[in-house]
Amino acid sequence: MTYKNTKSFQAFINSPYRSIKHKSYFNVYDALLEEYIGKDITFVEVGVLDGGSLFMWRDFFGEQARIIGIEINKSAEVWKDHGFEIYIGSQSDPNFWKGLFEEIGKVDIVLDDGGHTYQQQIITVECALENIKPGGKIIVEDTYTSYQKEYGYPSNHSFIKYAANLVDGINLRTPKIKTSKDSNKVISNISFYESIVSFSIASEADLELAEGIPNNGKILEKQADSLRYADKPTLTRVENLILAFKALQRIPIIGNLLKSTGVLLTKMLKNLNNKLDNRKLQKYFKY
Repeated sequence: MTYKNTKSFQAFINSPYRSIKHKSYFNVYDALLEEYIGKDITFVEVGVLDGGSLFMWRDFFGEQARIIGIEINKSAEVWKDHGFEIYIGSQSDPNFWKGLFEEIGKVDIVLDDGGHTYQQQIITVECALENIKPGGKIIVEDTYTSYQKEYGYPSNHSFIKYAANLVDGINLRTPKIKTSKDSNKVISNISFYESIVSFSIASEADLELAEGIPNNGKILEKQADSLRYADKPTLTRVENLILAFKALQRIPIIGNLLKSTGVLLTKMLKNLNNKLDNRKLQKYFKY
């Protein structure tokens, strides 16, 4: 669908005051936020100076939505006269966020269109994570700044690097991974778009999904063999050799020695195989 046919674009273009948005944002807005239209929600936008986006979101969500604007410039207080709640403060100040959420309570959506620095974007997400209602979202715009020298690129601490690190935290929830690191217990998924990153806040049910469960299907007498390393002849031969000597593992000392040697050799070959594969895969990492 062309962006001009989206509900968010119509709300944007009809706003009585100035706002600037990327053309690519409107289809994303509709996809991420359509479920909240017509509902009694609390929507917080960071960066509202010229006021146009406030009217856009009120038109998009409906009159029943509570629209709150965050701005560092005190001149934005003029929008209070139009029925919006405006709070003046720095999005890079955790104390500001603490006081804000103590006053307004948990919210459904936070959209960050503020200063776009790594610090501002990261602290906004960190402070909002525990203050979004289950099923809510944090949406960060203009994440292209993670690739601009003006904002510190190249950096291991850009916003996109931070978001990718949170992806790691989501995947650490599986019991298959044994780690001392804490997994992410707040985010159910992270979606990446052109210059937008969206974080969906989990419900308790979402966080129960990491553990594998079987269905009620029957088990065949002879289960299918795993062919994970079928394209690695050396590994396959070693594993077959270990299986051939499986009967000898019952013999004291010799059996245990064979078993230990086989396991060690398999691990060494797998590590070597992974390193060789990683070299071959480098060409696919283009950016």
